Amino acid sequence: MSVIEVRASRDYDVLVDECPIDSVGAIASTLAGDMAFVVSDSNVAPLYLGRVKDSLARAGFAAAQFVFPAGERSKTLATYGECLAAMAAAGVTRSSIVVALGGGVVGDMAGFAAATYMRGCRCIQVPTSLLACVDSSVGGKTAVDLPQGKNLVGAFFQPSAVLIDTTLLATLPGYFFTDGCAEIIKYGVIADADLLSLLEDPLTPGDDRLGETIARCVEIKRDIVQLDEHEGGLRRTLNFGHTIGHAIERASDFRIAHGHAVAAGMALMANACAKRGLCAREDAERVSSILAACGLPAASSFDARCLFEAARADKKRHGAEIDVVLMRGIGAVETATMDWDDFARLVEQACDGGYLR
Repeated sequence: MSVIEVRASRDYDVLVDECPIDSVGAIASTLAGDMAFVVSDSNVAPLYLGRVKDSLARAGFAAAQFVFPAGERSKTLATYGECLAAMAAAGVTRSSIVVALGGGVVGDMAGFAAATYMRGCRCIQVPTSLLACVDSSVGGKTAVDLPQGKNLVGAFFQPSAVLIDTTLLATLPGYFFTDGCAEIIKYGVIADADLLSLLEDPLTPGDDRLGETIARCVEIKRDIVQLDEHEGGLRRTLNFGHTIGHAIERASDFRIAHGHAVAAGMALMANACAKRGLCAREDAERVSSILAACGLPAASSFDARCLFEAARADKKRHGAEIDVVLMRGIGAVETATMDWDDFARLVEQACDGGYLR
């Protein structure tokens, strides 16, 4: 359906429904690696690992694997270390190809391992969740968590290819399909009012609009990453809703999934921006309404103090200040640097109800 070219520190293509998952071996063969190493999790591996390894075998690759327990709680230095040890035991070299088969946690883990093992080998991202398709598989952010905060140890490391096969989303539980819709809404809020309008009729699994919607999100991210690969300025707009969203994830001990937490973070931030006169009240209400229509939260059960304290570990913090993304309207956001007192007031404004539904 779509081939989206990304031109960054490493050039690569994002293939959206251009070929099935069984083409991983053919894509790997264009990279001329000596072997393949597949990273997956306990949810995805039983479904698709066999197909991927068969594809690699048909292309002439010996393939080893590392499968870890699914979920954000596994995205740790310990699991990362186990992955590196498995790569070494399998004989992975700089010429090998890591295949990330799974959602955002797998993509982060495999991407970070590929970025750092022997100072870097190539990686093919094969996202199996909607959230990973529209966001985390593209752009080269890789990381693991520390007990003190989310994504605190990582690297910018672009993949060598991204294969998106939307038929894989048919096996995605409904909660996680909805989870991915949050990032699509984010792209609409920050850059594309028409995309947000499309979501007033919520996406569903198997929706005819799915491929084109994923492609549009990838295009938006591609355009931003090509201008600001290492998040010096413009790329920070991709974090709309994420500062509070990450705080919600951490406060819930990651029982609330990333997309649901970011959804609440977007609604709360839109609420605060409306109260400050930065955006129209109607725009804030519209964001909350679309989130609710898609089955996503537009509020949080955590109070302002809890979220403020959880946000102190955010990687966007620098000294006594933190970077936040403010909403100016549908399709328009801006970044700002706030001191902690002002950020505390912002979180209080976000959490006290007002325009949230």
